[in-house]
Amino acid sequence: MAGSPAAENSTACPTAMAATSNGVWQGDSPVDFALPLLILQICLVLLVTRALAVLLKPLRQPRVIAEIIGGVLLGPSALGRIASYKEKVFPKESLTLLETVADLGLLLFLFLVGLELDLTALRRTGKHALIIAAAGITLPFVAGVGVSIILHQTISSDSKFAPFLVFMGVALSITAFPVLARILAERRLLMTDVGQMAMSAAAVNDVAAWVLLALAVALSGSGKSPLIALWVLLCGVAFVAFMFIAAKPLMVKVARQATESEPVNEMYVAFTLAAVLVSGFVTDAIGIHSIFGAFVFGLVIPKHGPFAGLLTEKIEDLVTILLLPLYFAVSGLKTNIGSINGAQAGGLLVLVITTACGGKIIGTFLVAYLSKMGVRKSLTLGFLMNTKGLVELIVLNIGKDRKVLNEETFAIMVIMALFTTFITTPMIMWLYKPARNPVPYTRRTLYAPNEKVTESELRLLACVHGMPNVHAIINLVEAVRGTRRRALHMYILHMVQLSERPSSIMKVQRVRREGRPFWDNQSNSCENNSIMVAFEAFGQLSKVTVRPMTAISRFDDMHEDICITAEDKRAAVIILPFHKHVVVNGQGWEGNSSGLRHVTQRVLQHAPCSVGILVDRGIGMMSHPSSSVNQNVAVLFYGGPDDREALAFGYRVAEHPGVRLTVYRFVYVDPPEDHVTVTMARVQSVGREGSGLNRLSMSSKYSNIEPFMCVAHDVDWELESRLDDECLTQAKGTGVTKGVGDNSLLPITYEEKEVSGPLEAALAVGKMDGWSLVIVGRGRRPACLITALLGGPQMEYPELGPVGCVLTRAPLSEVHCSVLVVQQYDAMLAKEVPVSSKVMDISTPKPKGLLSPNLVVVTGPSLPSPT
Repeated sequence: MAGSPAAENSTACPTAMAATSNGVWQGDSPVDFALPLLILQICLVLLVTRALAVLLKPLRQPRVIAEIIGGVLLGPSALGRIASYKEKVFPKESLTLLETVADLGLLLFLFLVGLELDLTALRRTGKHALIIAAAGITLPFVAGVGVSIILHQTISSDSKFAPFLVFMGVALSITAFPVLARILAERRLLMTDVGQMAMSAAAVNDVAAWVLLALAVALSGSGKSPLIALWVLLCGVAFVAFMFIAAKPLMVKVARQATESEPVNEMYVAFTLAAVLVSGFVTDAIGIHSIFGAFVFGLVIPKHGPFAGLLTEKIEDLVTILLLPLYFAVSGLKTNIGSINGAQAGGLLVLVITTACGGKIIGTFLVAYLSKMGVRKSLTLGFLMNTKGLVELIVLNIGKDRKVLNEETFAIMVIMALFTTFITTPMIMWLYKPARNPVPYTRRTLYAPNEKVTESELRLLACVHGMPNVHAIINLVEAVRGTRRRALHMYILHMVQLSERPSSIMKVQRVRREGRPFWDNQSNSCENNSIMVAFEAFGQLSKVTVRPMTAISRFDDMHEDICITAEDKRAAVIILPFHKHVVVNGQGWEGNSSGLRHVTQRVLQHAPCSVGILVDRGIGMMSHPSSSVNQNVAVLFYGGPDDREALAFGYRVAEHPGVRLTVYRFVYVDPPEDHVTVTMARVQSVGREGSGLNRLSMSSKYSNIEPFMCVAHDVDWELESRLDDECLTQAKGTGVTKGVGDNSLLPITYEEKEVSGPLEAALAVGKMDGWSLVIVGRGRRPACLITALLGGPQMEYPELGPVGCVLTRAPLSEVHCSVLVVQQYDAMLAKEVPVSSKVMDISTPKPKGLLSPNLVVVTGPSLPSPT
C-alpha cells in the first residue's frame, strides 16, 4: 500500500487506541479503549447472530446464513446508518484490531476445514464425481467470466481486469464444502448416493477453488512487474510440495503419540498450533493469503487415529462460537446494500444470481442426468453444489481488501451468496427423499389376541444416551431374554446430539450409511467405546444377538432416526430411557434434558411399534449376569391396549428363572354412572413436588411439552373388557408355559383388588419393599378406571401417563423400584391430532366401579408384599 494516502484506506493509519481503561470512576469511557470495545463488539455479534439463528431455525437454514445476515445488519446497511452507533460501537480506529482477531479466527477455521478434508478419500473419488465436479466448476467459471465483463464495463471499471475476471469466476464456481456438509448432515443425506456424490464433487471443487483463489491473489498483487505473479505462484507450489514431502511425515509421527481414551500431550498441541501460525505467516510472506497456509497444513495431518479428532475438539468451540462470527461481522461492516440502487444495479443483481444458479445447477444437472442419476437426483445434486456461504465470503473479502471488488460489486456478490445458500435446504426437501427398501413388518406389538406372545421371536430396539443408561438396559434385556432357545434380536441405538462443531460432521460421515444409523467401529469417543464394549460383552455372555448402532441427529429430528431404525429392523418394542436417572447414592435425580423429553414425546407419537419408557430408580446401578438375577416384578393392570401390552411384556420377563412376576388387576369398589362427561382442559397444578401423588390431567404443566391426550371416545367397552379377560387368562389359571418340550407353568402370582383410588393403589404397590421393576401401561385408550382422571390438574411427566407419572414422582426414599411404562402400537392413534380442549361423552357399560372426578386420597385394600 506504499504511496497511498491515508484517506484512501480508513483502517490503514488509524489513531492508536490504548488497550485498557482506568475505569469510569476516573473519567474513562470503556468504549474508547481497545480491549473493552472489542469485548462489546464480540458480545453484540454473538447476541445478534444467535438470535437470528433461533429465528431461522424453523426454516432449516444453516447457522452461516444467520451469521452473514447478522453481519449485514450490524454494518452500514442497517445499524451502521445510526451515526452514534457507528462512532461508538464500530469506530474506524477499532476496525484494525477487529479484523485482525477475525482473520485469526478464520485462519484457525480453515485449519479445521483442512482437518475435515481427507485427500485419501478424495483420490478414491469415482470418475462420475470428478466429471460432475469439473462441470460444476467449468460452466459457472466461464459464465462468471462473462458476467464479470459486463460488471467491469458498468460498475467496476476502476478494477484491474485480469484479477477481476478470476475473482468473479472463482466466486461463482465455488461450492462451500463446510456448509454443504452441514446441510447434508441435518437432512440425513450425507451418506446417501446423492450425498456421497455431492461431498466427493464438493471436495474436488474445494481444492480446485483454493488453487484458483491462490492464482487470483497472485494476479491481484500490487507489483508492477508481471513476473511477480509468476514468482508468487511458483513459491506457492514449492510451499505445498514442502508441506507434503517434509511436514507430513513429521505430523504422522506426532499423531502416533496420541492414544485413545487419554488427553493429548499439550506439547504436541502447542507444536501443532504454532505450525499452523507459521504456515499462515509463510504464505502471507509469499503473497498468498495466510489462510491458504493453514488450510494446507490441515490437509497434511493424518485423518486416521485419534489425533485429528482430539485436536479438533480442543479448538473448535473457541473458533466456531467466538471468533468465526466476528469474520461475518467484519464482512457485514464492508457490505452496504444501499449502494445497490437504481434499475441498472437491480438488473445486475438479478443477472449475477441467475448466472450463479444457472451455471452451477444446469452444469451439474446435465452431467448427472447423462450419468443416469434421474431427474430429481440430478436436480438435487445441482442445488447442493450451488451452496455458497463462508468460502464465498472469504473470496469476496480478499477481493475487497485487494481493491479488486468495489463496494457495489461486493454487496451484489454477498446477496448472491445469501440467496443461493438460502434456497438449498427448501429445494432439496422438496425434490429429494431417499428411498428405503420395504421389508416385511408384521410384528409391531408383543400382544396379539388369541396368540401366546411368548412363542414368537422378539426384536427389541433399545436407545441409550450415555453410560448411565447402559446397565439399566442390560438388566432389563437380561430379564426379557429368559432361558428359552428362541431368537432375541437386540439393537442398541446410541443417541448423540448433532452440534454445530466440525467434529460433529466428521462423526456423522463415519457413522451413517445410506442415511441410516450404524455402528462406528473406528470411533474415537471414549464413551462410544465403553458402550460398545458393554453391550458386546453382554451379547457374548448371554448369547444374545446384539447390534450396536449410533444415531447423530439434532434433538428435533432424532425421533426420525429411531423410528426409521425400528422399522428397518422390524422391532416389536422400542425401549427409551427416561430423561432423568438416579445418582449413585440414590439421594436425587440427575439430568434434565428438555431435548431428550422432546425426542421421547415424538417417538411416542410416530413410533411404528410399541414403546417402553424405562425410569431407572436403581435397576441400572450395575449389570447382573444371568445366574445372579433375582428380581420381583409387578404388572399393574387397569385395562386397555397399553395395559395388555405391559402384561405381555411381563409374560416375557416371567420366563426368566430368576424373576417372579406378580400381576395386580385393579377394579373399582363402587358402581359407575351410565354416562360420563369428560372435559379435557388445562388446569393449574395443585400438587407438591415430591409428594408422589398429585391430581392429574392429561396435559403438561410445561407449555413446550406436548400434552398427553387420552382418547376415550368411540371405545367399544365390551370388546375391551373381553380382550382384557383373554389377556389375563394366562395369568389367572393357565399361566405361561416355560418353553418347547416343557409344559410346566411359570410361577405367576395373580391378585385382583377392588380399589376406590387407582393412583393410590399404584402408589401403595410401588412403596412395597422388594420390587425391582413395576410395569404399567401408558393408558392412551384407557379402561373406564383411568378415564375418571381426566379433567384434573396437570401431570409432571405426561409422557409416562397418569400411573407411571405418580410412581416416578414419588420420593426416592419411599419408592425404590424402577418403572417401565409401555405404550402399545396403534395405527389409529398415531394418526390422530391432539386436541387441547374437547368435551367428550363416554357411554360405558357397568364395570365394577368409577372414581369421582374429584380425587380423594383413599388407601385401597392392603396388598401382599412381594417378599
